[in-house]
Amino acid sequence: MPDRYPGYSVLAKRDTPSWNEATRQVVDARLAIADEPHFFNPQEWQTLRAVCDRIVPQPSNRPEVPIAALVDRKLADDERDGYRTSSLPKMQQAWQQGLAALDAAANSRHGTRYHALSGMQQDSLLTAMQHGELNGPEWHGMPSATFFTERLVHDTLAAYYSHPTAWSEIGFGGPASPRGYVRMYFNRRDPWEAAEATPGREAQACKANEHVG
Repeated sequence: MPDRYPGYSVLAKRDTPSWNEATRQVVDARLAIADEPHFFNPQEWQTLRAVCDRIVPQPSNRPEVPIAALVDRKLADDERDGYRTSSLPKMQQAWQQGLAALDAAANSRHGTRYHALSGMQQDSLLTAMQHGELNGPEWHGMPSATFFTERLVHDTLAAYYSHPTAWSEIGFGGPASPRGYVRMYFNRRDPWEAAEATPGREAQACKANEHVG
């Protein structure tokens, strides 16, 4: 896919009036997260990483966002959402049950665990989960479709878009403190916001984004 915000890096804002010290500390901590588990066991970690690769495929021309590690830290720190769908158990239990059930479905259909399947086979199982077609004792009554929507997709996408690499990808400037935004109307941007490239004008957008701060 073409770069929609060529030349833009949200990290260029680090020492500008766009970010305060609290923002810098949060971003630095997020960038320092190692791609390793603290909550999941090795088997669950393998399955989670494979799931993340299918839900959010990432380009090969930049460092990957450690989606699995970000999800793992949310569970390790027990950072709940403040609400829970009644058909799901608590967040940590839901994830453990869901990953175990996905591995069980992979073994039942293909004779091996989820992470060892081909991409097409992995996608097929996720589609079956999305449609509520995965069931069995491993689910402990948890609806597979609800787990897919409310936990698997919700948590992996939230993890991805919490990372500065993803912010640069979508032209997001990070937390708007203390500078904030002024030009709030459609198709207007402040000078410290990223410029989106249009066909034939990529060079102009790149030049503008090199000076965003």
